[in-house]
Amino acid sequence: MSSPLPILPTTVIGSYSMPEWLERAKNEYLSRRLSRRDLDEMHDAVRKAAIKDQEAAGIDVISDGEAQRDNMIDYFTERMPGVQVDQGSKRFYYDFYDSIVRSKLATGTLGLSEEAKFLSRFTGHPSKISISGPHTLVKRIQNKHYPTEEAFALDLGRMLNLELKELVRAGATRLQIDEPYFTPSTDEEVRSAVDVINMSIEGLPEDMHVMVHICQGNYAVGADYDGQIGHRYFDVGRYKADLVCSIECDGYLIEHDMTPHYEQCLRDKQLGVGAVDVQSPNVETGAQVAERISIHRWLAPEQTIITSSCGFNHLPRHIALGKLRAMTEAKAILLENSK
Repeated sequence: MSSPLPILPTTVIGSYSMPEWLERAKNEYLSRRLSRRDLDEMHDAVRKAAIKDQEAAGIDVISDGEAQRDNMIDYFTERMPGVQVDQGSKRFYYDFYDSIVRSKLATGTLGLSEEAKFLSRFTGHPSKISISGPHTLVKRIQNKHYPTEEAFALDLGRMLNLELKELVRAGATRLQIDEPYFTPSTDEEVRSAVDVINMSIEGLPEDMHVMVHICQGNYAVGADYDGQIGHRYFDVGRYKADLVCSIECDGYLIEHDMTPHYEQCLRDKQLGVGAVDVQSPNVETGAQVAERISIHRWLAPEQTIITSSCGFNHLPRHIALGKLRAMTEAKAILLENSK
């Protein structure tokens, strides 16, 4: 059963800072100059450090930092029975493998239960596992078998449903589904994807806490770029909040600027406000983060989760840690102001 969380809980969007030395090691592995065993040992060391940083910063719901995931696609396609992955198509860790589905997806575990077991071994804090959603995966895998994208997505949703039930058996109680490809998709595509997500979480225990993360994507910080907040790659109307809100989950994790779109459809669900900008190299103050949350006066504290706009993987560790601390400082400010 999920342990109860405090008012205004803080959490991260999966990934944590990726050390440059681990980036180099991943590239060495792809060039066949480093063994898988050595790379996995490095992954585990970075994951443990990510857990401890989150604990030290006072984050309420933590992840393992996802250092073992090169990106949100390859980590899953490599494990999917029925998906053919061209191992020679990727030269750098941040690239994507060429992956093709040539036959019906088979049933089989993706091995995500190992992440749940890892977290339970190395932290006593509430934790969560993130998975890439079926719509995002379908958009990145070449379909050479199914008659339609919808048919492919349905089989993928069935596979994910089995995997999520495996996670439950492994002790996982909190889940995050990532769907960045909702942003550029049509209404029809999103409506179909919502149906598949609902199918993929069907039959999970009522105490399994499921959040869906919708974002515009996490791009590298540039010297001339001052962040996500206030800057849009896509028209805000394309976030389709009314369609997203038909996902039968516990709540949504979104970017700060998108929060107003959920006022009319959120109902009694939770909303994670991405008030920490992962595309800005500047570390926010707690007061800045608190202000970005408090301006949404319609959102009750019991419904509010404090989080970042996306993952921290491309940020230096000291900046990522500073942003985590700003989140916990914002929580203290908002709780004091609510008295």
